[in-house]
Amino acid sequence: MAEPEFTARGVRIGNGLRSLTRAGQVRINDGRLELLTSYGSEIDSAPVQAVRASKPWFVPDDRALADLNGKRYLLTLGESDPAPGESGPPAARRFVEAVRRAAGRGY
Repeated sequence: MAEPEFTARGVRIGNGLRSLTRAGQVRINDGRLELLTSYGSEIDSAPVQAVRASKPWFVPDDRALADLNGKRYLLTLGESDPAPGESGPPAARRFVEAVRRAAGRGY
């Protein structure tokens, strides 16, 4: 099995005003974006070509939006990438870049 292209742990995943998990996981693997609970159960997944990820200007720096299968998810990641060797979620901007790169859209 190939190494995931992007992985973030400890991510708060919400849908509207409802929090789905406070310590979830976001993973891009084999051309699919997967949103997982802290227990590893799938919340939602879709091919990266069908995913729209963005970093809106009106939300804090640690948040990103992801549209999958007609649903919008608010992802709360880290404000900045963790230092090398330290644990923690990567920055929201890195997530958006990873989705675009995996989908072949670039910048």
